[in-house]
Amino acid sequence: DVQLVESGGGSVQAGGSLTLSCVASGYTYSTYCMGWFRQAPGRGREGVAAIESDGTTSLADSVKGRFTISQDKAKNTLYLQMNSLKPEDTAMYYCAAGDTMALLGTKYNYWGQGTQVTVS
Repeated sequence: DVQLVESGGGSVQAGGSLTLSCVASGYTYSTYCMGWFRQAPGRGREGVAAIESDGTTSLADSVKGRFTISQDKAKNTLYLQMNSLKPEDTAMYYCAAGDTMALLGTKYNYWGQGTQVTVS
């Protein structure tokens, strides 16, 4: 079974940094594109960043210049480096795996359980 396990969330002051990790298992990592999504209380799910197997990336306008998505195929791990964090970045962050690199959640088949990021 495909499993995605996120970690690295926490509480940080505005302007700070966090790095989220997502370890994938149960499949060949390069089979799927990977993405990061977030959802704040009372708001819909938002695509944050996505990456293809070849390293091509896509970032939401709201995080361009602040967030970086990357992957280590040898470790089956997806990362999200988040710098210059803002209170509006507060949300539950999820990683996902799917057939198409996109910032639309409907394009993804598998989801992790999420890791909370709180910026004050």
